[in-house]
Formats: sequence, C-alpha cells, structure tokens
Amino acid sequence: MAALGWLTPRRRSATARSVLAGEASAEAARKSSQDAAGVPDEEEPDFPVLGDEKAAAFFDLDNTVMQGAALFHFGRGLYKRKFFETRDLAKFAWQQAWFRLAGVEDPEHMQDARDSALSIVKGHRVAELQSIGEEIYDEYMAERIWPGTRALAQAHLDAGQRVWLVTAAPVEIAGVIAGRLGLTGALGTVAESVNGVYTGKLVGEPLHGPAKAEAVRALAFAEGLDLSRCAAYSDSHNDIPMLSLVGHPYAINPDTKLRRHAREKDWRLRDYRTGRKAAKVGIPAAAGVGAVAGGTAAAIALHRRRR
Repeated sequence: MAALGWLTPRRRSATARSVLAGEASAEAARKSSQDAAGVPDEEEPDFPVLGDEKAAAFFDLDNTVMQGAALFHFGRGLYKRKFFETRDLAKFAWQQAWFRLAGVEDPEHMQDARDSALSIVKGHRVAELQSIGEEIYDEYMAERIWPGTRALAQAHLDAGQRVWLVTAAPVEIAGVIAGRLGLTGALGTVAESVNGVYTGKLVGEPLHGPAKAEAVRALAFAEGLDLSRCAAYSDSHNDIPMLSLVGHPYAINPDTKLRRHAREKDWRLRDYRTGRKAAKVGIPAAAGVGAVAGGTAAAIALHRRRR
C-alpha cells in the first residue's frame, strides 16, 4: 500500500536521495551539452525571448515529448536482442499497454520496470547500451514523438535557448533521444557504473517527482540560468515540483490532477492527443488506437502462454 502514497495530491518534499539523484543527473547532462541558435516562434512572439541566455526549457519525456514510456520501448529493444526471456517481455508489454490506456504513471509498474532494467543491464558496458539505444530509438521511438511538443522545443532552440529532456528513463537513453531531436542534452536516472560497466545499482534514486526538480535546480545553478525566465513542460502531476520552479510552466497532454492544478494556477495547457489540436499536428488517432489494442492483445496472449 505504500506505493499508493505516490498517487495522493500532497506534495512530496525532496529527500537526501532526491537531491543526490538530481545533482548526479545534472552533472551527467552537462557533460554532453551543446548550444543552438535561430529565430523566434511565430505563434508566441513574446516567448520564448530571442537571445535570452539566462533562459532554458525543460521537457518531461514520457507522454509529453513521446507517446508511451521510453523505458518500456527500451525493454522491447533489449528483448529483441535477447537480453532477457519472453516471460519478462509480458510484463513490459502489459505495463506499456496500461500506460498508453491510462495516460498516467503507475508507481508500482514504474518501479518494477526500473528494477527489471537494472538487473538486465548489470554487467554490460555503458558504451554498448548507448549504441543499442540509437538502434532502439529508430525502431520504436522515432515515430512516437509528438509533433506539437517537438515544435515547442524547436521554438526555444530557434530563440537561441538551451533545451533539456528531464526524465526517469536512464540518462544514456535520454541522451540518445535528446541528440536525435537536436536538443541540448538530457537529465535522466543515473545508473552506477565502475570502469564503464553497470553495477546494477542507482546513484541516489530514480529521477522522478522531487528528484526532477532537484536536477533542474542543480543544472540551472551550474549553467547560470534564471529559473524565473525558464520554461518547463510535463503531462504528469508528479512533475508539479519541477513545473513550479520555473516562471513559464506548461501542462502538455495533462493528466486529470495536473489539468486541475494548472487551471488553478493559470498555467498554459496544450493537448496534442485528441480533437482539433491532434488533427492540426497530424496525429493518426486510428493508428494510435490500433497500437494500444495490439499491445494489450500481445500482453494478454503472452500471459496466457505463461499459464
């Protein structure tokens, strides 16, 4: 029942492990940063502000930038490469189908996925997983990027601002996605490694909830950013601590709790999942429904096979 505490509306304070996870993620992200410049977005002429070097944008990944959860797609790719067996794939498939249908994170599912991922990569080299991550992005993730959110990120890049992904996914995978999208870098969960080999442990805790806020705070301090001039984008109420840090918070494809909170705080909301806005950015709704149905059917079939 302890996991249900993650679903309550109260705000969790940052723990020492959250701070450690945030600082570790910020340091890992800074190592791979790069600058970008251009022209402002026409839809919002006053924001992002052209040439504001004290401003940056922070984007959650799962269901904000990309449909579904990066960790589950990564698991599919590792299964294809025989990192684990069919019985483990059933768990990944069911968790991903649930995530797609519910549109929110289930803490127990996410914890199971993280534990599974850590056990799978233990003993493997970091460089190997980074290389495989590039392939998995092309196979499972590239077609799931929300065009609307991608355009928002590009507006910040065009204004000469830095743009970072902030996600509970492994920092190596987050870095691959950020690189493919032309973003500055990524803040992600840092898995411990010794001499370039994963130990099966984390540094601190997963970059989730308060830990994300700590990562953004640490990165902003290191990079000399003014958080009141920065923007943050997320779909989940779990990211309210991160969104509350910046002067320009956005609720993207929000879950019910975040939508309610955003309206109370007068934050900007954008939804690229259904209706007019989905059509505007060319999201094939029928294809999305088919993918969900297919994923669920596959999970059920695998579960029956196990029985």
